[in-house]
Amino acid sequence: MGLRAKVCASLLTLVACVAAAETPAKVKNVVLVHGLYADGSSWAKVVPILQKAGLHVTAVQNPTTSLADDVEATRRALAQQDGPTILVGHSYGGMVISEAGTDAKVSALVYVAARAPDAGEDYPALAKTFPPAPAGKGLAWGGDGFGRLSEEAFVRDFAGDLDPAQARVYYAVQQPVGRAVTTAKTTVAAWRAKPSWYVVSKQDRTIDPDFQRFMAKRMNATTTEVDASHVSMISRPEEIAQVILAASRAEPKP
Repeated sequence: MGLRAKVCASLLTLVACVAAAETPAKVKNVVLVHGLYADGSSWAKVVPILQKAGLHVTAVQNPTTSLADDVEATRRALAQQDGPTILVGHSYGGMVISEAGTDAKVSALVYVAARAPDAGEDYPALAKTFPPAPAGKGLAWGGDGFGRLSEEAFVRDFAGDLDPAQARVYYAVQQPVGRAVTTAKTTVAAWRAKPSWYVVSKQDRTIDPDFQRFMAKRMNATTTEVDASHVSMISRPEEIAQVILAASRAEPKP
């Protein structure tokens, strides 16, 4: 490509970016759903970016006791929205939004390094068709039937691109995982009917990146890749927010 062509291409890209930034959001509500080993504070860096863009944001606090309980918590948040809503799920939160996303208010789904099983699919069995992710070895179960990720696995494999001191703060607030979560299956796959976006974490050690790419391709999602660990919403909040904003600017479908 000649210099003139390169300059033209760069200008066209710039114009496209400016136009996208100036396109007003067609959907004003966003509901954020966290995954396992985390709580709603995992969205703390994304929320102000979305709010600054004029969106109404709600972060769900999942009990992570069972898929049914987490879906119910998400549905309560959706019931509080006053119109079309972008539903966003991180990690296991992808299962939650796949189930809860059939709600009439949900206009689009955004998956962030997330599980995206089909209806009735055995997610653990599907995951075994890809290389095992290191983080799983750090899950330890207590006598009370709840599991927690070890500090070593959390810092190294779950949040590996955060400063260790920052990662330990998020480790301290992780929600214990109920055993029922590990065998849960969704009954529906909202992504089959709703426009979907997917953000792949290229340095992920909790869900294999190629597994993420498989799920994104299967759902025909608009896909973005970020150079991040599993917690891209913490280490790359601007990039995650931009994907959510892109979903909010798309024409909502009934």
